[in-house]
Amino acid sequence: MGMFDLTGHVALVTGAGQNAGAGIARALARQGAAVAVNDLRPERAEETCAEIEKAGGRAVPVPFDVTDIDAVRAEVARAADALDGTVDILVNNAGIPADMGYGPFRDIAPERWRGPVEINLFGAMNCVHAVLPGMREAGWGRVVQISSGAGRTGLAIGVSLYGAGKSGVEGFIRHVSQEEAKAGITANTLALGLMQSAGGPGIDRIAEGIPVGRLGRPEDVGAAVAFLASSEASWLTGQTVDLNGGSHTR
Repeated sequence: MGMFDLTGHVALVTGAGQNAGAGIARALARQGAAVAVNDLRPERAEETCAEIEKAGGRAVPVPFDVTDIDAVRAEVARAADALDGTVDILVNNAGIPADMGYGPFRDIAPERWRGPVEINLFGAMNCVHAVLPGMREAGWGRVVQISSGAGRTGLAIGVSLYGAGKSGVEGFIRHVSQEEAKAGITANTLALGLMQSAGGPGIDRIAEGIPVGRLGRPEDVGAAVAFLASSEASWLTGQTVDLNGGSHTR
């Protein structure tokens, strides 16, 4: 297959039943990986698997809640059995809880604070903790964390809780990258700009303000993840890569 060939690898993509997550799962399968497709809703995971299989790839649905550590451990083991290999590529994409806690922080009740942080930080930690032993034994692994520009740029649009979760997980991934580098495991974060799935009023006007002139597509994210998951990216670790059409530069 040439560069970025993932044949023989097993990937777990969380939140892969739609949007960017589905694009990531499809891209990894196209490059030859067997893909465990996670989503909280089984029917969405099954739909992505059907798309992958129709295109000639291999995938299994693994519906579970990333904030449930016991479910994470059980389903990682089940995915490995079903796909005849160790989960050696993890893409933490799940990040939207039932209650996103939108609005000015001053107006958000404390009982609503936990959800966005739980899924974005502890959900990612659960998945990383479950796959690291197998990656270490294999001497090869890729952890790709999906984040957002909201993790490092303050925005007055009511996403402080989401931003806090993303900031936390970006820091966590940097530390994991240092702890596991000598084991052949890389860990990087992909911080997304505004995606097509955002929708809402005024979205066309916002898109015009992005230097490349459009919103992000699932295929854009999938291509970037395929690179980060490849053997060719072995010297890239501990980094946060912005994928945003030029809307922010650092």
